[in-house]
Amino acid sequence: MTELAKEIKTYEKMQQELEAKHTGKWVLIYNEKLINIHDSFEATAEEAVRRFGSGPYLIRQIGVPPMVLPASVMYRVGHA
Repeated sequence: MTELAKEIKTYEKMQQELEAKHTGKWVLIYNEKLINIHDSFEATAEEAVRRFGSGPYLIRQIGVPPMVLPASVMYRVGHA
């Protein structure tokens, strides 16, 4: 099983509870653990990159079907 598949499985195990309490928010899962829940994708991605570099990790909006992005898409944190 790939690392990302493990993160997806972890999300699926807690999906019902997350949807009951946090629908619409964004979840960060890394190393088969729930790391944090944020109000925005940007905040979630910034934490993921800051803490875990290029991953793999799972960022998903709770209660929304998963979005499939091409492998060439990469989030980069902008600096002011």
